[in-house]
Formats: sequence, C-alpha cells, structure tokens
Amino acid sequence: MDGLQILNANKIRPSGLRIKILEYILSHKTHPTIDEIYAELLKDNPTLSKTTVYNTTRILAENHLIKTITIDGQQVRYDGNVAFHGHFRCKNCGRIYDFNVNHVPEEAELKDFLIENMDVYYVGSCKNCNENL
Repeated sequence: MDGLQILNANKIRPSGLRIKILEYILSHKTHPTIDEIYAELLKDNPTLSKTTVYNTTRILAENHLIKTITIDGQQVRYDGNVAFHGHFRCKNCGRIYDFNVNHVPEEAELKDFLIENMDVYYVGSCKNCNENL
C-alpha cells in the first residue's frame, strides 16, 4: 500500500506533504528525527515547514501508523514498523537497531491492567563500534 492508500484507509485527509512524510518514515529504517525528515523532504518541497512535519507525525502516531521512540529520553525518533519489537541504541554511533522480542507477557500476568504502550529498549555498543574499539 502506498501513502495515499494508507491515509485514506485510516480516514486521514491526505495531502501531498502528509503522503511524503509517511512514505519517508516507512521507507527509512533509520528511525529518523523531525530534523532529519524535514531536511530531507525540504530538498524537493521548498514550502515545507517544520510545523507541518511535527503535526503530521503527531497525527500518524495518534492513528498508530508510525511509532514514536524516545529511547534516550532526549531525542524523539519515528518508526514505520508498528509491530511489537525492541530497539537497541548504540551509545557510540547513535544508530538504532530493531530486534525481535520473543516474550510478550501472558494475559493473566497483566490481568486488570490497561496497557497503552509496550516498549523494549537496550542501550550499549553495537557490533560495528565494538570492532572499531
């Protein structure tokens, strides 16, 4: 599905910039920041404002089309993969890696809890940085 189809299927009014922002996040597995999204899309969209990027990512996240990641507590990043998975942030190079999470708590373990968000984060040194130490 392309960005237009995804927005229409989720009853979000499509605009050219909303489509481009969504498609950028879905196609870049780097977990981009607002600044990265803005800088890249500005090249071909000179009327783009950072406010549009902020507002669009908020709408997309509220509709569960993208995931907001705050793994380091300072920088917000966006993930187009909304399936349950974990993130590893390398404290040296700053790159964020996805990984599969094998254990999801049994329903009985969290009986009577209302879960709004589930995140698994690890922080350390990635393989590439370890090899270069």
